[in-house]
Formats: sequence, structure tokens, C-alpha cells
Amino acid sequence: MSVTHTQTHADPESTSTPGTVRRLLQRQIMPRGRDTDVIRLYVDPDPAVLDADKYEIGHNRQAQELNAVAMRQAVGTGTQVHPDQIESRTAYRLKMGDKLSFGTYFNAFPASYWRRWTIVDEVRLTVRLRGAGATVTVYRSLANGRSQRVDSATNEGASGEYSFDLTLKPFVDGGWYWYDVVAADDDCVVETAEWSAEVPADRADHGTVTIGITTMNRPDFCAKLLSQLGDSLMLDGYLDEVVVMEQGKDKVVDSEFFPAAEKALGEKLRIIEQGNIGGSGGFARAQYEGLKSSSRYVMMLDDDVEIETEGIIRAVTFGDLCRKTTIVGGHMFSLFHKTQLHSWGERVAPYTFWWGSAPGVFPGWDLGARNIRSTRWLHARIDVDYNGWFMCLIPREVIADIGLSLPLFIKWDDSEYGLRAKEAGYPTVTFPGAAVWHVPWTDKNDALDWQSYFHQRNRFIAALLHSQYPRGGRLIRESFNHQVKHLVSMQYSTVELRHKALEDVLAGPHGLHALLPTTLPEIREMVKGFDDATLASDPAAAFPEVKRHKLPRKGKEASPVISGRQATVQALLQPLRQLRKPRDLAQVHPEAEIMAQDAKWHKIARYDSAIVTMPDGTAAAMYRRDREKFADLLKRTVAIHRRLAAEWDDLARQYRAALDEITSPEEWEKTFGPWLDRDE
Repeated sequence: MSVTHTQTHADPESTSTPGTVRRLLQRQIMPRGRDTDVIRLYVDPDPAVLDADKYEIGHNRQAQELNAVAMRQAVGTGTQVHPDQIESRTAYRLKMGDKLSFGTYFNAFPASYWRRWTIVDEVRLTVRLRGAGATVTVYRSLANGRSQRVDSATNEGASGEYSFDLTLKPFVDGGWYWYDVVAADDDCVVETAEWSAEVPADRADHGTVTIGITTMNRPDFCAKLLSQLGDSLMLDGYLDEVVVMEQGKDKVVDSEFFPAAEKALGEKLRIIEQGNIGGSGGFARAQYEGLKSSSRYVMMLDDDVEIETEGIIRAVTFGDLCRKTTIVGGHMFSLFHKTQLHSWGERVAPYTFWWGSAPGVFPGWDLGARNIRSTRWLHARIDVDYNGWFMCLIPREVIADIGLSLPLFIKWDDSEYGLRAKEAGYPTVTFPGAAVWHVPWTDKNDALDWQSYFHQRNRFIAALLHSQYPRGGRLIRESFNHQVKHLVSMQYSTVELRHKALEDVLAGPHGLHALLPTTLPEIREMVKGFDDATLASDPAAAFPEVKRHKLPRKGKEASPVISGRQATVQALLQPLRQLRKPRDLAQVHPEAEIMAQDAKWHKIARYDSAIVTMPDGTAAAMYRRDREKFADLLKRTVAIHRRLAAEWDDLARQYRAALDEITSPEEWEKTFGPWLDRDE
């Protein structure tokens, strides 16, 4: 490690060795519009308070549970950041005597990811300070979160520029670089900070990207996103085209915000209108268009997000310098709680074949309460199976090799694609410093409504294609268990949807394209008339008042929180209870009102009827127990799961044999056919 003190910014190429060029990897940025809701993702005025090491905690379950609670406690001092301190998109001003850390999500350098996946083995940090006596100190961390001081420099005059050459060798398992700044004799402005590296001359030029956005009936949200992309000067030279797949009735071109978006993007914006063939149909069209372009990358981007546009440049830069062709994804923060991270990285559990956070990841993490420097687990590198298509950069080379998305409409298209790419030798990296703000999954109702069909069907299809376990491991048994849970919860429409999903899985792969435009209307029609699918936005007016056949024992309602042992007992008892005749009064008057957060199967199952609020809080339904319907659906559930187990191997061969065909541009072109001519 070496440090160089200069007074002017050097030409990066002037310090390059023969045959190489110095390339910018990452630069210091500040939030757009001086947004203080997200400022803790950019700068951190609080000290680091590192949580306990897992080896100190030990294997004691109670200690681990207590530590998990303590880890999520805020460690901030309440120090406020004034918007005026954000001087520009790249400059920040500290008040005299203040100390500030740039060891944050958007400004720390994710050294372990660069070490593991790219050709870069050494980086240079160059910081420009203005302010008498100002000091910059460089730190690094280990995979267990412990930090070490690396070097520092202090302004001897009114300003200075300092360069630190930093090796990536110690970052095999994890770790970051970052810098802290102290304003001493005067206010200090951190004018710029840049991370750069020597790279081979043939890696000097950055790739360009076509961005594909699928939208349906979110015209204002989509138009505002387009404006963000168009207004970003940072994207000049990186952005080839933004292709919007319009699949709704409320058109983005009719939004009051669209003229500004159109003006900002100009000829780089193209709107493609096509029928509603789902997210996978929209993103497949983006991939199809990207294949015809000269772009090196195609980025999948949701329509209902806000984006840090610098993350697009970082993803492209990282992709350019990876050792092998790599898919580069971004993170998702909550649109409602902007410092809360959805997940640091996701995998598909091989035995249960269900997606979720990778081992060691704490989902729903608030970086505003406990930032990177205070959180041990954020320092270990997390490797993933896939990245959600809310923000995902796919090299055109990958699309040309493994094909387009599966025709799944929605759900599992992104995770299946990541697994398919991985099997073909193309890894996925969820890259820190590239992110969007999105409505969190927890505020959606996709386990009960029409989307449950796609969850069930597409999960089985992905497992048939990629599971290495006999009969998909635990998948069939888990599916059966979930069906029984929905049955004892009186969610009969969900059981019917999931049953149809399995029937369509058994029908084989070759009808998937034909189902794209027809399945959604069909399943919505199918659940009409089911009590649990009949939603009322004003439940107080729509449903009769609550009446109980008898008071609860000792005045205590069933708790939605029970132990694992209690859940096992209920799993045995509740299916038997369903065979009893429902109470007559319960067919007219609900026996309880249950909030969405408390609507667990073991609580709902204790009643013969109940008003249950939907997870998004906009409506409720009155569930009623039906003994005959329960018996019929249970019989069919047993039969279809037995059939799946018996036919698994043959089905897997069918789906795997058809994969190349049904994901090919030629096959997708037939699906796009009705709308291709109008777009030429």
C-alpha cells in the first residue's frame, strides 16, 4: 500500500503501465435531490458499534435469539444531516469538528466482490479535500466485520488530493474498503473520491446497455422512472435504448409525466405495445430486442421502482471486468422505508426448491439503524443463485447462448434463468452499490390470490428442470402440506388455483406459450363465487356482525403465535375437525375478525367462519367452512400429488428436452407475432 499526496487531479492514463489503462471503478456519490430519507445509505455520521461475533455467542439457542434481536437495535446517536451539506451529486460538506464515514452502502468499496469475480487485484482510492486541517483515513474490514486502519493523510494547506494504492489480496472471504473524513480547522468539503484500477487495454472501453421495462397500468410510476433515466447525465455513453413493453390499458404515454420523460430520453426511448403476456413475456421481449441491438448488456428493470442511476454504471463496469461472462444484479430497498434492504442475496434451496435469502443473510435489514460498519454479517461475501429482475444486468452473450425467459407469465422466471445460466457456466453476482427502491414483497398478497397459481405451477416447472433430488426433494410433500393448510384455513379458491397449476404442470411444456394470454382470465373466472375470493373494500358494511356460538375459553382468543410442537399438534387435529358439520350460526355470522398479520392457518382453522383482512390492507373476505368441499378437495389433492410423484422422472425428461425450444428467440417470435408488425 502506498499513498501519494498531490494538489491537482492527475490524468488517470498518465499513471498507467505499458499495455494497461487506468479505469474508474466507482466514485463517491450523494443522493439525488438532496433526499435525506436515504442519506444514511451514502454517508454515516455515527460511530461503528459492531455486534457480537457468532463464536462468542455460541450454539445456545436462547443466546442466539437474544443476539438476533440485539443486532437489529439502532446504534445511531441521532446526529442529523442537513440537506445543505450535500453540495452536489458528488460533493459533501462537513462542519468544523465533525467526523463522517463513507463506509456506507453506496460509498464503501465492496472489495471482496471485486477480488472474487474480476481481473482487478489492486485499486487506487483518490480523495480530494477542501478545508484546512482536514484528514482522510482509509479503513478495511475482514469477513467477520472487524475493521483495521490502513492509512491517512491531512491537508497542510487549504486543499489537497490524496491517492492510496490498495491491494485486494486479503479479501478472499469478504471485507470492504472505505474512508472517514474529519473536518479540523474549518469546514471541509469532500469534493470527489474515486476508486480506479489498472486494467488491460482491451478492457478499457465500457459496455453499453439496453434497458427493458415491462409495464402494466402503472403509467405515472413508469413515466417518472423514465425521467430519472433520461435526466441522469451519468448515463450518457452507457445507455443505448430504453424499451418499454406496454401491456396495460392505462398507457404510460397518457401519463402527465410522460412528456418530460420523452423529452429527457429522446430517440433512446421506444414504446412497444403488446398484449398482457405477463412479466416473463415483457422481459423476454426486452431480451429479444436486446439480441438485435449492438448493446453488450440488457438490463431488466421493474416499472414501479425508483433507481440510483449510478448503480447502472457500476453494474456495467463490474460486468466488463469480470473474469468470465457474469450476470450482475442489484439490491432492492423498500420504497416505504427507504433504508430497509429486502435481502442481501438469494438462493434456491436445493432440497425444498424454494427461493429465499442465502444462508447468513438477515432479510428486511435497516441500514439506517445499523449500517455496514456496525453489522458483522454484511462483511462476508454472499454468493447467489439468481437476482430478481427488478434490476438485473444480463450480458447479451448469455441470452444468445441459453435463450430467453421461460414463458411463465410471472413468478420464477428470474430465478429459473439464474439457475439455467449457472448450469451453463454463467454466474450471477448481486452487487453492492447497485440498487432500486421497490414496494416490498411483504405488502403483496401473492400467496392467496390469482398469483398463487403461478407460484405453484412455475415452482414445479423450475424444479423439474433443475432439481437434482429424486422427485424434487421435499417439494411434493411440502406442496401437499400447504394444500392442507389452505384447506383447514377455508381458503378453497387458493386450493383450486394450486390444483389447476399442478394439472397444467402435468400437461407438459409445449403448451406454455399458448397459455400466456389465456391463463389469467381463466383462473380469475374460475374463482368467482368462492367466499374467500370475494373481497369487500368496506367489510364493516358488506358482512354481518360477528357472533360467537359460545365465549372463548377463559376469555382468551387463540394466539397467532405458537410453538413448533403446538403447530404439529394442530396439524394433526385440524384436518379431523373439518369433517364435523359447521355450526349453523357461523354460516350467517362470522365468528371472528382476523387481521392480516394474525391470519395464520392454525388460528383461522379454529373457526367455522371469519372475516379475514388481505395482506395489502385494502379489502377483506368472509371465509366459511364447507365440509363437503373440504372432503372433495382433499381427495383430489391426495390424488394429484401421488400422480406427480409417480410421473416425476418422465416429466423432468420432457421439460428438460423442450427447454431450448421453448426459450428460443424463434419460439418467442411466434408468441410476439400479433404485435411485431405494428412495431416495425
